[in-house]
Amino acid sequence: MRFDVITLFPEIISSYVGASVVGRALKQRIASVHTHDLRAYGIGRHKSVDDRPYGGGAGMVLSAPPILSAAEDIFRSFSASRKRSVVVFSAKGKQFTQKHAYQWSRRYDHMILVCGRYEGIDERVRIALRAQEVSIGPYVLTDGEIPALAVISAIIRLLPGAIRLDSLQEESFWGDLLRRERTGCSPAAGHTVEYPHYTRPEVVEFRGKKYRVPSVLLSGDHSRVAEWRREKVQKQRV
Repeated sequence: MRFDVITLFPEIISSYVGASVVGRALKQRIASVHTHDLRAYGIGRHKSVDDRPYGGGAGMVLSAPPILSAAEDIFRSFSASRKRSVVVFSAKGKQFTQKHAYQWSRRYDHMILVCGRYEGIDERVRIALRAQEVSIGPYVLTDGEIPALAVISAIIRLLPGAIRLDSLQEESFWGDLLRRERTGCSPAAGHTVEYPHYTRPEVVEFRGKKYRVPSVLLSGDHSRVAEWRREKVQKQRV
């Protein structure tokens, strides 16, 4: 899968995608991430990319022409036959979930991510590009690079070869997605999240208090461990 990110701060994207699981996936050519500096498409001598909002109000709004010019360059570079989606990040967008990550990892092979900043993006960008408008949560961020990285990370790890399949089997939300895909039915209520995890040492001491691994996990009884995990999952459904 190819990601093209339109941003005022390409270095934020580049510094993240070179590391960890995402970095390995890029090295293995499972995915690629390309940044496009919005300032390069700015207007006039000062390469302006924003302006005051019509109707008044605080702050500045990212202008449509620079973003549309950047998108047009990307469109020209890649065939329209690609399974493509354009995403604009906005606090008023539809909340991104694991379901989106799963579907997009299978539905698209090219995603163009438009990072917002200041008070937001001229609404005509979303309309002209027929973009999906997405938020990563019910809060306001300083910039759109963080949502873009969240989406990239969530999707790339689901691409074949990016991560071991057995690492996904008991992940939060994963079981619900597979169950829905097999049966066509939604889970009865909420989403399944993971059971708590523990590792060595057996006892952790902090500020005079000892924190122990639950004894059932040390028992060696796999059926008891499985039952304990099921109980914890049921208590943590969200």
